[in-house]
Amino acid sequence: MSEEHFRAAMARLAGGVVLVAAHDPDEGPRGEDVGMTATAFVSVSLDPPLVLLSVRTGSRMEELLERQPLWAASLLTDAQRQVAGRFAMKGRLSDRLLFRELPHGRGERTGAPLVDDSLAQVECRTEQRVAAGDHTLLVARVLGVALPAVEGRPLLYFQGRYRTLG
Repeated sequence: MSEEHFRAAMARLAGGVVLVAAHDPDEGPRGEDVGMTATAFVSVSLDPPLVLLSVRTGSRMEELLERQPLWAASLLTDAQRQVAGRFAMKGRLSDRLLFRELPHGRGERTGAPLVDDSLAQVECRTEQRVAAGDHTLLVARVLGVALPAVEGRPLLYFQGRYRTLG
C-alpha cells in the first residue's frame, strides 16, 4: 500500500473540525495563546469522560502540550470555516494576531481560548501521551463543557476540503 492510497482512503472519512487551543504561560510576560485546527478529535469514554486528540509530533502545539496539560477544543460551525482555514495554514501569521481577530473567551478551568458561537466547548487535561507514527495521541480528561446557545451546523472535513451538512 502506498502513502498516496492510504491518504486517499482516509480522505473519504468525514471528520468534525475543532480549534484546539492552549495558553503558554512561559511565552512572553503575559504568556501566549496557541491554536491549531484539528479533525482527529473524538470521544473515548463517558465514565470517566475522556477524549482523544492527535497532533503532529514536533509541531508547536505538540511541544506546548508536552509542558502544558491544560487545553480546550471548540467544535466549529459551518460559519467558522475561515477560522479553521487560518489556524490550519502553514507559515501563518502569529497566533497572537489570529486570536486578536477571533471573538473568544477563556475557559474557567484551563485558561485556554474558547471560540465564541462554536457548537460546543470542551476543556481538557492530558492524562496520557502515546507516540503513534508521526503523531502523538493525547488522551485527556474532560474537565468541563459548554454548549453555547447557537444554532448551526458542524463544519466537516472531507476529501481535502471543508464541507457542511445538507
